[in-house]
Amino acid sequence: MTCVIDALIVAAGRGLRALRDDITQPKQYVPLNGRAVLAHTIDRFYENPLIRHVQVVIHADDHALFEAISKNYSDKLLPPVIGGSDRQNSVMNGLKSIGLNKPDFVMIHDGVRPFVSDDLLERIAAGHKTQACLLPVLAVTDTLKRVSGDLVEETLVEETVDRAGLYGAQTPQSFNFEMILAAHNAAADAVSAGTAPAFTDDASIAEWHGLEVTAIAGESQNIKITTPDDFDQGEWILSQMLATGTAPFKACSQTEKSTEGKVGAMIDIRVGQGFDVHAFEPGDQVILCGLPIPHNFKLKGHSDADVGMHALTDALYGAIGAGDIGTHFPPSDEQWRGAASDIFLKAAAEAVRGSGGVITHVDVTLICEAPKIGPHAADMKAILAGLLNIAEHRVSVKATTSERLGFTGRGEGIAALASATVVFPE
Repeated sequence: MTCVIDALIVAAGRGLRALRDDITQPKQYVPLNGRAVLAHTIDRFYENPLIRHVQVVIHADDHALFEAISKNYSDKLLPPVIGGSDRQNSVMNGLKSIGLNKPDFVMIHDGVRPFVSDDLLERIAAGHKTQACLLPVLAVTDTLKRVSGDLVEETLVEETVDRAGLYGAQTPQSFNFEMILAAHNAAADAVSAGTAPAFTDDASIAEWHGLEVTAIAGESQNIKITTPDDFDQGEWILSQMLATGTAPFKACSQTEKSTEGKVGAMIDIRVGQGFDVHAFEPGDQVILCGLPIPHNFKLKGHSDADVGMHALTDALYGAIGAGDIGTHFPPSDEQWRGAASDIFLKAAAEAVRGSGGVITHVDVTLICEAPKIGPHAADMKAILAGLLNIAEHRVSVKATTSERLGFTGRGEGIAALASATVVFPE
C-alpha cells in the first residue's frame, strides 16, 4: 500500500543573521538567481511526485511576500499557515493544518534549505517502509573545540571535543504523522509546565518523547541559508547545477556522465551588448541608471533619456535575440514621451525570464567628462539590482572619459556601453 506523505516547510522566521547591506527582507524571500530562496525550496517538494501536499508556515507580516512567489502553483500547495512565537509553535500550527488531510507521514523542512535533492526525498520515502522517524545527517569532519565565549572578541579554548560518532542534523526530518503530532503536543504541555528541555529541532522532540529516530545519510549541498556568506555559496551551488546541466538539484550518478567527463547537457550562455548616446540640453539634472544627479544640463530624449538603462535594456534584449529598445518602445509612440526608463528595463528582464533565461551578470560603462560617476556608482548598482531582481554583486557600474576627444570629450553628451550575461539551462 502506498503511503501518503505531506511536506511541512517552516518559513516564519525573521532571519536576522543573514542580513547584509543589500538585504531588506526576510532571508527566505531574498532572490537566488532571480527567485526567492523559499520558492526554490517549495519547488523541491512541489515537483516531487512522492509528495501529496506542501504546507508552508509563514510569518504574519509576510502574506504579500508569500503571495508574490506562490500565485502560480496549483492546489498541491496549500494555503499558508501563520507561525507561532518560536519554531516549535510554528511547526505545531503546521501539523494541525496538515492533520485535516490525514497524511501517513510528514516531512518537516527548513524554508531556507533550497537545495534538497530528489534523491534524498526518495530515500526518506523508501525508509518509511520500515522506519517511523528518519533524520538526514552529515558526519562532523572538523576538529571540535569548546570555547568560553561567543567570539565577539578573543575567546579562550576550553577543550577539544571528541568528534567520533558526532553528526550534524539536516532537514527534512520525516515522521509518522500521528507520532510526531503526539510528541509535539506533549512537548507543548511540558513547555507550559516549565519542565521541557531545550528542543533544537523536531527530532529532539521525538527523542524526548521516546520515539526511535533513525539516521540516514544527508547531503553536503543541502545547506541552510543562515549567514550572508551562505547566499554566495547558494549562488555558487546554483551556478554549478546550471553548468552541469543536471535536473534542478537532483544528484547525478556516475552512469549519467558522458565520455568527456561532463554531466548532462551543455550550458547555454549568451551575452548581449548595448550602446546608447544622448546629447545634453538645458536642465538641472541627469538621470543615470535610475539615479537623478544634479548637473548643469539634462539629457535630451523621448523618454527620460537614461542612457545607462537604455544601453542595458538593449543588452538584455540582445541576449535573447529580441531586437532592441526601439523595437518594443518606439520613440514614435507618444505614450513613452517622458517615461521613466525603469519601465523599459523591467520589461526586458521579464522577457529574458519568459524565454527561460537567468540573468547572471550585467555591466554598464558610462562615458562622460561630467558629472562624476564614482560617488554615485554604488547607488546605481543598488537600483539596477532591485529592478532586475538579482544580487548587487552581479551588477557592475563604472565610468570612463574619452580623454576630451569626440562629443563626450567636448561635454556635448553622454554615451553608455552595457553587457548582459544570460544563462539558459538546456
